[in-house]
Amino acid sequence: MENFDGLGLSSLVTSNLAGLGLHKPTPIQAEGIPALIAGRDLLGLAQTGTGKTAAFGLPIITRLIEQNRRPNPKTVRALILAPTRELATQIADNLTAYAQGSPIRVFRVVGGASIFVQSERLARGVDVLIATPGRLLDLLERRALSLAETRFLVLDEADQMLDIGFIHALRRIAGLLPEQRQTMLFSATMPKLMEELADSYLRNPVRVQVAPPGQPVEKIDQGVHFVNQGEKAALLAEYLAKHPGELALVFGRTKHGSEKLSKLLTNWGFSVGSIHGNKSQGQRERALASFRSGEVQVLVATDVAARGLDIPEVRHVYNYELPNVPENYVHRIGRTARAGRSGRAVAFCAPGELAELRGIEKTIKKAIPVIGGDAPVGMPEPSAGRSGGGRNGGGGGGKSYGRGGAPKGGKPAFKGPKPAAKHAKVASEGGNARPARRPSRRPKSEQAA
Repeated sequence: MENFDGLGLSSLVTSNLAGLGLHKPTPIQAEGIPALIAGRDLLGLAQTGTGKTAAFGLPIITRLIEQNRRPNPKTVRALILAPTRELATQIADNLTAYAQGSPIRVFRVVGGASIFVQSERLARGVDVLIATPGRLLDLLERRALSLAETRFLVLDEADQMLDIGFIHALRRIAGLLPEQRQTMLFSATMPKLMEELADSYLRNPVRVQVAPPGQPVEKIDQGVHFVNQGEKAALLAEYLAKHPGELALVFGRTKHGSEKLSKLLTNWGFSVGSIHGNKSQGQRERALASFRSGEVQVLVATDVAARGLDIPEVRHVYNYELPNVPENYVHRIGRTARAGRSGRAVAFCAPGELAELRGIEKTIKKAIPVIGGDAPVGMPEPSAGRSGGGRNGGGGGGKSYGRGGAPKGGKPAFKGPKPAAKHAKVASEGGNARPARRPSRRPKSEQAA
């Protein structure tokens, strides 16, 4: 399919797409839109960044325009559920742009914002409501809206909603929806519980799978750097200093750790923002806006930002700490190499994270090339070959870094206390560094994102 004209969309919608610079549908759009225009339920299996929002948003807007009526007070004509505030915001922004010039009104409700203001807006009725499950239940309990007239339901990133415990909320919400509706479920993976969810929610669905689940975008240049836990911050600073002016997204595992890292990088002279569960909605939106505009060039985040961030200018993703859920690695690095661009993803692996690394490689069905440091003694080699020079793919030939984190004989790239980075070499950025002398202890408990 070369353009959107033959998919059955409203002429107003296709005109808006042209104005947005969107001319050729992605595979999931080309396969899914005609089925949705025809009223079929749909099960879409695809990674973030493949155009899922337009795949469900464009046909919903088209069908609502064709119905040519306004919503009744406190009712919602189409409901889209998303696991995070950031994803809900992105969906709302995109759908608003697609519906420009039409009578269709899009509204978003998420936690961290005034529930009173949201209730007032819902009192007038909404065509398309994008919501996180928790805030939607709060509003339903206040009787701020009714789902009795909702005819379209979308579950976006449904696997993540299950991962973060929204299954009971989804079941409660589903019980308030009419049986006669069109349902769309999108997921990057298909675990057993997801199959059960699809069987319960979907009726004779069209199944669209545009890429094998759990596979990262091919244009992402991946690498792993072995490093002691206590040396990660200095090593990260070295990588960031080598790419000034380029947007970098750094993923931590916990709220506290991510905030601590962002403050440390700020003290070292980097322009840094942060997003995690302890931030208010206003703080998260301001941090994202600054990152999008380039005012802030480094964004430190937990997995709340692993999906839903569509910022094509992101050139680098650093997994400062490896995720506990292997699939989240794919979502994290999918924040780069978007809109046809290339990108780079570097994973920092401490001795205590070897199990996570092996889980990730099993999920993506290949070994991640080693670009720095030495694999710990006794670490089993993966079946797939590793790239790069040297015994562990370090590449060799890199500069030696002193205690201050800068190349010996050169000017420090950042200021701060003496980081323990004298054994870390950025491969290149290569170098075969000595293995860490002592594994660091992993935290006894980890906070949720």
